[in-house]
Parts: sequence; C-alpha cells; structure tokens
Amino acid sequence: MQDRIELAEKSVLGSMLKDNYLISDTAITAAHFATHIHKTIFTSMCELISQTKAVDYITLLTTTDPANLGGANYLSELTSFANEAKFEQYVALIQERWRNDQKRAILFNAQEGDWAIEQVQQALDNIQDNVSDIDTDIKNNLANLLERPYIEAVENVGVPTGLRDLDRMLNGFQKKEMTIIAARPSMGKTDVMNQLAIAAGKTHQYLPIIFSIEMSRETLIDRQIATVGGFNRLKMRNPYQFFSDKQKAYWATAIREMSRYNLHIDDRASLTVAQIKAQARKVIRNNQDLTPIIFIDYLQLIQPEDAKANQTQAIGQISWDLKQMSKELNCPVVALSQLSRGVEQRQDKRPLMSDLRDSGNIEQDADVVIFLYRDDYYNKESERNGLLEMIIAKQRNGPTGTVSAIYTKETGRVFDYDFNGA
Repeated sequence: MQDRIELAEKSVLGSMLKDNYLISDTAITAAHFATHIHKTIFTSMCELISQTKAVDYITLLTTTDPANLGGANYLSELTSFANEAKFEQYVALIQERWRNDQKRAILFNAQEGDWAIEQVQQALDNIQDNVSDIDTDIKNNLANLLERPYIEAVENVGVPTGLRDLDRMLNGFQKKEMTIIAARPSMGKTDVMNQLAIAAGKTHQYLPIIFSIEMSRETLIDRQIATVGGFNRLKMRNPYQFFSDKQKAYWATAIREMSRYNLHIDDRASLTVAQIKAQARKVIRNNQDLTPIIFIDYLQLIQPEDAKANQTQAIGQISWDLKQMSKELNCPVVALSQLSRGVEQRQDKRPLMSDLRDSGNIEQDADVVIFLYRDDYYNKESERNGLLEMIIAKQRNGPTGTVSAIYTKETGRVFDYDFNGA
C-alpha cells in the first residue's frame, strides 16, 4: 500500500510540474502527503506560485537545499510519473490515506484519553470535512433575492445553436447541462454536431472543443470546411479536378473563416471520461477569455474506467461522469449517441427514449435529449426530402417538442426551416 501511495504522490507532483495550474486548482495540502520530501516539494511549489513564478525542477532548487527536495535528479524524474487524466483519482487516494491515518490516531488518543463519544465524533467529522469548507447556510442567498421582484431579469441565454427554432426551445446550450443528440447511423449526427460547433465558434465568444473518437481529425475538418464553404463533399475528394474556378477562389476564404472559430479537435481513440476532462481542462486553461462547450462523437465509444463492467453498467457510469464533468467544468456538454435497432422494427421510426442504445442512466442523467429523424432516409419517395426533425424528447428546464430544419447531405449544412416558403 505504501508503494502505491508513494507512486500516487509522485504522479500528482509530476502532473503539477507539467501543468502548474493544478497546484492551485486542487484541494490537497502539504499535510496530505505521506513522505517528508513530498511535503517539502509541494510547499516549495506553493511558495513559487504565490510569487507568480513558474514552477519547474530548476526553480524549485532555488527555494531550499536540494537535499530537502530529494535532489535535482529526483525532481527532474517526477515529470515521468505525470498522468493528468488520473490526477484527481490519485489526489483522492492520497487524501483517503491521510484520513485513515488521522482516524487511527484519533481512535488511539480517544482510547488512551477516555474521550467522550461527542468528542470522538467531532474529531472524525473534522477530518472528513478537512478538504473543503462548504457554506451550507442559505441566509445570504435569501438576502440577495430580496429585491428580485423590483429588478429586471437578465435572460440566461446559453451557447447559441445557430438554428432559430432550436434556440427558441432550448435558449441555447446551458452551462452545467448535458445534452444527448441521438439517432440511427447515417442520420446526420456528426454534421449536426459540426453545425453546432461552428455556430458557437462564429460568435467569437465561445470555445468549441470536439472529441472525435470515431472520425479522424482530418476527415472532420474536411466536413467542417464543406459546411462553412458550401462545398460538395464528393467534389472535395479531389478539389483540383472537380472544383470550379469560383469554388477554388473561395477556398482560402473558407479556410480563413474557419481559423477564426477557435475550434479544437482531439481525435484520439479509446478515450476515457477522465482523459476527456483532463484535455478539456488544459484547453480551457489556455483560453480563459472564452466560454467552453464540449462536443463528443460519440458516447458509446468512450472507454469505461472499469473494464470488467458490462455494457449497460459501463454506459451508465460514463453518462454519469459526463454529467459531473459538465458541472465541474461549468460548461455545456453535448454528446452524440447511437440508437438501438429497435427503431427499425416499428412502422413509425421516430425514436423513443427506450431506443437509447445501452441506455443505462443516459435518460436520467441528461438534461436534454434530442432525437434526429429524416423521413427521406427511410422513404426515398418522401415529399419531405431534406427535412430534418429534431425531436426534443426531454428538457429538464424547458419545453419538449419537435423543431424542423433543412439538412443538405452534399455539404453537411443544416438550415432553419422556413414554413412560409415550404
């Protein structure tokens, strides 16, 4: 157990050396570390941060005798233990070890000193709550609400979707909310996600971060260029041969336009939620003047932390973790999801909640569930060609219903549906 704790402490300190913001972003203290050297290293890190200095193994050596820090080689090797994806897990492990040591000490002292039960309980409560001091009294909240009826309310508008009717229903994507966009394969999920990410980026106020677990970065960028430029995706396979002179002339304009959208794409395969959160936190940290929104394509491809869990349990845990991530990072999370084949077995193939594939807790955890449906996907003779139904089946803080849009498969664009011109 001691070796495990020592490795966890090395990983936490190594991650802090690699990403200095973790030093002040965590609730860990020097007292939580088991070894004296690690306590000293962390204390020196905090000292440098308080002086707004960079923290690395060289600057650390200026704070005290190198021997107190384990020596220069020991410090330089710490970064090899860095693992930001498991940073919070290791912090929790270190804190739990500290609590257990404190508990044993309390129980020993209580027995030796014949403490009263109330004294023992108070001491145990103190170590349990040591990590953070949470104010649970609501009096200040109530005082702040006293003048509410006399002050004009500011509408809580979220990240815009770029679609008029969808924004009316959702009021944009809200912070701390998880939205699930679900459909059968080839229904247009990725194109809708691209449209939403581009719409957020166009305002230059938001930071769209896309985790494309299924599709490569290059393919996704090509799709986005087609959407922004209105280029036919078949022609984009060989623009030199198939583009008109006008399209070639507009190509650079589309590229420049896209470069202004602050889009970020991580296309690593087999990502866990912890890895997604770690990478998102890093991107957010480097773009603090922008409001983040996270897109994931798609939920069922996220790797579970517990490899032994069955599919339903794994998806349930992933769903829960994504919801917690939206709260922790204080931003909207929009995750695409597959639907089960049960849709195909019904005459009316519009999706239902029960069609969420390996649903687990998806329905319960999601704040908003949107299903995509195109009649022309199933019926080639449909009079509703190009019509995309966005069925809001669940909205925790708003209405449900169906929003119509126009979807052009050739470019991947999604437009507002004009009822008057239809």
